[in-house]
Amino acid sequence: MTYLKHPDSIRHFQSLCDACQELTTRHHSPYELKLYADGYLHALRRNGQLDQREQIKLEELVERWIKDPSSFIGPDGEISSLFQKKAR
Repeated sequence: MTYLKHPDSIRHFQSLCDACQELTTRHHSPYELKLYADGYLHALRRNGQLDQREQIKLEELVERWIKDPSSFIGPDGEISSLFQKKAR
């Protein structure tokens, strides 16, 4: 398993996880979370804050994390309501 060692990459992973969880509470889809994460990771790549190996590890870990539905909870605390838009 790929895991992060560098404190900065760990902080970026946690920040990205927190932001994606917040987006799920506003009913954003997994596709939208992926777009957000891709933009975040692209900005990190352009900025050059992480060395190349840590950047690759972070990208792989984020990819797996977003694809795993158990990574998120719905706005009401239930996985079953995740990504479901409420009727208006």
